[in-house]
Amino acid sequence: MRKIIVSAAIAAVAALSFAAPSQAGYSYGYKPHCFVKKVKAYDYYGNVIIKKIKVCK
Repeated sequence: MRKIIVSAAIAAVAALSFAAPSQAGYSYGYKPHCFVKKVKAYDYYGNVIIKKIKVCK
């Protein structure tokens, strides 16, 4: 009986420890820093293709 209670407590602590950091970044007015990155590539015929990619950190 004691082993079941201890293992349940360990499982609950482990589940809460993984869930807490996932919510930490979006509280207290956190805004991610975003910028537009330009990527230059060439197609099969040698034409330049410029893609604009939004990157947020």
